[in-house]
Amino acid sequence: MPSSGSAMRGTCAERSRTRGGRLLMILVTAALALGAWVYLLAARGGFWRTAQRDGMLQPAPEMTAWPRVAVVIPARDEADVIGTNVRSLLAQDYPGAFSLIVVDDHSADNTVAAVEGAAAMEPPGRLTLLAAPGLPDGWTGKLWALDHGIRYAEALPEPPEFLLLTDADIRHAPDTLTSLIGRALRDRLVLASLMARLNCESFAERALIPAFIFFFRMLYPFAWVNGVQHATAAAAGGCMLVHRQSLRMAGGVTSIRGELIDDCALARLLKKEGPIWIGLTERVRSTRAYRSFGEIRRMITRCAYTQLRCSPAWLAVTSAAMLVVFVAPPVIVLSGDSAARFLAALAWMGMACAFIPTLRLYRISPWWGIALPAIAATYLLLTLESAWLHLRGRGGEWKGRIRGRDLRPASRPRG
Repeated sequence: MPSSGSAMRGTCAERSRTRGGRLLMILVTAALALGAWVYLLAARGGFWRTAQRDGMLQPAPEMTAWPRVAVVIPARDEADVIGTNVRSLLAQDYPGAFSLIVVDDHSADNTVAAVEGAAAMEPPGRLTLLAAPGLPDGWTGKLWALDHGIRYAEALPEPPEFLLLTDADIRHAPDTLTSLIGRALRDRLVLASLMARLNCESFAERALIPAFIFFFRMLYPFAWVNGVQHATAAAAGGCMLVHRQSLRMAGGVTSIRGELIDDCALARLLKKEGPIWIGLTERVRSTRAYRSFGEIRRMITRCAYTQLRCSPAWLAVTSAAMLVVFVAPPVIVLSGDSAARFLAALAWMGMACAFIPTLRLYRISPWWGIALPAIAATYLLLTLESAWLHLRGRGGEWKGRIRGRDLRPASRPRG
């Protein structure tokens, strides 16, 4: 029989091997996190910088006439914000002909009255208010309203050359349209998009909104989107200038009618037709406030799982990547051995520094960069919640709708 000393030595050896394996796993995780941040900082299109911004670009010198533009605004229960949107658009300094088309998507509040009040002092004909038809199967409500407005614009005696597709909660600077048209003409773009500056006043907004912009640019590096040599395509739905004929040649909004993340779907569609561009801006601002964590939570859970193509496999891969790249470094710094701590600290420092340009853009202290692991963990939890909501048949719920299914009775048609 083995002696008690032999058994003890065997137990100690097993413990030593177990501890050694654990330390090796921690070291490998720290190295993977650092390697990921070296790649992200050096080879991911400089996504962390804020260099891709709009600027006042004059139209080509040989241009003698400004193209006609139709602005299409889908609106569902937007009474508290759409008045500001309409007034800012009617105040555009654009030298060419442009018109506004607001498509009311069965609002149950005072959206229609807010639009009519904002346009009360304008000459007749500058703004047209339409009621969206009943939502057909296979369409999302926003895209159905957009399609209705675009078809109306195309049926005008003088159809527009460009369409400005904008959300109801956007406030535009007076030169927004002039600037976008100038860029589109200069670079022969089929799509020019501005990522609206979001509200960042409440604690919840300051904690989560800059990271939303950061993660979006990580997924879609703007330099890659704007380069014809890259297939990456993205747009910001709050403000998109579209060349109408290019959209028509690509199959129109009908081609993406069921997409929940419609702006990026439109960008993928149009990049096949020609160059596209997206940039950060101070010129276009969202007036929608997220006063609590719950409001931001609903915004994220609505589409986070859709961003992963509603795929359990992509969810698993993304969760593992988020844990290694964002969450693991501070955990290892607090609990690993010296070698692993050093590598993890470098990774943590790298992500904090990468976040600083976005924090500066939103005029927030760079010390928030240290909290990026906790912010990323919050986004991961919300992504998992988004997947759970989809599993329960509640995915993509927005203002009483789940996908293309209207959960509330449509408002009465207007004469």
